[in-house]
Amino acid sequence: MNLFQKLKMRFSHGARDLKNNWQWSYLPPMMIYFAAGIQGFTGIAGTFFVKEHLNLSAEFLASLAFWGAMPYVIKMPIGHVVDLLWRFKNWLVYLGGALMAVSFLIFAGLISHLSAMNHYANTQTWFVLATLLLPMGFVLQDVVADAMTVEAVPMTDALGQPLSDEALHAAHTTMQTLGRIAVMSGALFVALFNIWLFSGVEALTQAQKSQLYLRVYQGSLAIPLISVLGIWLWRGGEKRLGGETKPNIVLLVGSAVFIAFTVGMGLLPWRWVQQYGQEVVFIGSLAILIFLIRNLTTKLPYEAKQTLWATAVVIFMFRAVPSAGEGLTWWTIDVLGFDQHFQAVLSFISYALTLAGLFALRGWAANRSVQSTVVWLSVAQLIIALPNIGMSMGLHEWTARMTGGVVDARFIGIADTALESPLAQIAMIPMLAWIAQTAPPNLKATYFAVMASFTNLALSAAQLGTKYLNQIFVLAREVRDPVTQQITVAANYADLTPTLIWVAGLGLLIPILTIGVVRALGLKSV
Repeated sequence: MNLFQKLKMRFSHGARDLKNNWQWSYLPPMMIYFAAGIQGFTGIAGTFFVKEHLNLSAEFLASLAFWGAMPYVIKMPIGHVVDLLWRFKNWLVYLGGALMAVSFLIFAGLISHLSAMNHYANTQTWFVLATLLLPMGFVLQDVVADAMTVEAVPMTDALGQPLSDEALHAAHTTMQTLGRIAVMSGALFVALFNIWLFSGVEALTQAQKSQLYLRVYQGSLAIPLISVLGIWLWRGGEKRLGGETKPNIVLLVGSAVFIAFTVGMGLLPWRWVQQYGQEVVFIGSLAILIFLIRNLTTKLPYEAKQTLWATAVVIFMFRAVPSAGEGLTWWTIDVLGFDQHFQAVLSFISYALTLAGLFALRGWAANRSVQSTVVWLSVAQLIIALPNIGMSMGLHEWTARMTGGVVDARFIGIADTALESPLAQIAMIPMLAWIAQTAPPNLKATYFAVMASFTNLALSAAQLGTKYLNQIFVLAREVRDPVTQQITVAANYADLTPTLIWVAGLGLLIPILTIGVVRALGLKSV
């Protein structure tokens, strides 16, 4: 049996297994996740709009990405509030949708009514506000959906008999896999739509492209409606399985201190805060989160507590690996000629193969520990990084000459995307299924949010690492004055190769060394 036949068999088995374990109660949270997947609808338009119209550096965008990740870090208090206000979860989803809609309207206004908006605040302020509001809305809805996934799983079989631990674990794994599939399905839909939308974009004038970007942001207002429809279809009870949730005062007060600390550090005018604010926020946030997690898990059995910490640390370090930042995207646009339409094609390939990978690799991920999964993914990501490193040194030019133009930059880009696609979503499935089965019934949203806050803080660490790399290896795209078309900032991608080498090396070393330390301490992950 060759590799293709093995993958086909895995895909068929995974799809059949998911079909056999399907429950209609899974649909409402999946719709909220589907809406989260569609948020990428504005991704390509946003990337090109920023590049073509806003003079923002890669370092600034990396810094903004750090603050944009903060709503995901504060999922912990949001999760506990959702547990406390479970009967009002509908209104929390509505609030999240409203925040998303305001963000999309601001982006649309920046394209269509920039001068009028600049009377109230400058372009950068509006951009920052819209960038921060969007994740706030998604996080609020995501926390509710996480808790819904637990109650969507039936506790009894068709005869009314309680499910065994093995059957319950399989059901939770199915629900969490379907959640990831819903996210990827939304992203796949967006990619297909973008392929159609950006077809022939190279022939448009700059003004016509701007109108196209405007229609994208106007159309994105449908995204909150999908998530709201999901909560309308929900038929879960208003009362939790574990009884009424009592407020955890330490958690709430600690979370309030955490939020005040984060926001305060961002607003203080002191020079050292402005220069090192992100680092201070990261270290302070990490300390507060560790304290709150220790407080929350005091009632867990010792073995379960050790498992949770070992899993969280491994996932944290795996996600804390820095990236090359926006400079890599600009390079693919300016040097490789990846236009909007081709970017949409790459997105489609990525999401389609990720979706197929979730079907094919569901059993593989469910039967392996997080440590084993992360080792395989780290090695795979190193291999996948090699084509970009090669192209930064002219590999695509050599292969194009040797193959008569067949294996060019776009060919390599497609192949690289195809290899990379299924990896990112796989590592989270075992941990999510374990939380859904192990956490106290009336604190599911809190536990999901706690782990999400901790592992999402890793994304902030990754953004800090990206910022440092962008400071050491400066990457800049060409910026022209919109009126005179004179070059105000010259393109500079000379440092791209060392940036990519450092990212690839750190992507392997950081997770592997972390797993080595965890095993040396005798800790066992999920």
